[in-house]
Amino acid sequence: MSATPGADTLLTRTLRHAIATQLPVVVVTTPALAPAAHTLVAARDVVTLAEHDAEGRPVPIGMGHSIVAGVGAAGDAAGWLILPADMPLVTPATITAVAQGLSRYPVCYAQYRGLQGHPVGFGTELYSELMALQGDEGARRIVARYPAQPIAVDDPGIHVDVDTVEDLARLVG
Repeated sequence: MSATPGADTLLTRTLRHAIATQLPVVVVTTPALAPAAHTLVAARDVVTLAEHDAEGRPVPIGMGHSIVAGVGAAGDAAGWLILPADMPLVTPATITAVAQGLSRYPVCYAQYRGLQGHPVGFGTELYSELMALQGDEGARRIVARYPAQPIAVDDPGIHVDVDTVEDLARLVG
């Protein structure tokens, strides 16, 4: 999260929290970030999205494509949690709580002080719908279609999304 040599990046901090849960972890990433993922996760569990097809045309990108790649790589899982790499403050306890929620609900999400956040969990019965996602919408329509259940957590990190340089400056400042 800092330019200091040896300091965690957003991706590595988020990955360390996911790994601390001892749940299986699959990382979907870009070619530029794949080396960082490989330092913490086995090669078989890192899915690197192509930027161009065989003819050099740009490949569609977006959260939907990333979810399809991750679910496809872990298709035999007992469920899936979606945790964007730019959310480095989500705690391992929160990740575990949402994973446990999947034993009771087909769709659940972390909630802090009444507001929805990440991760969002999906049960195995939603495999086909997850594999049909496209574009940048992600899984919002699935969350809207099914009775998504909140999992109350004491974790303000579920709302800390680092999308800009200013967001990062606020986080490390």
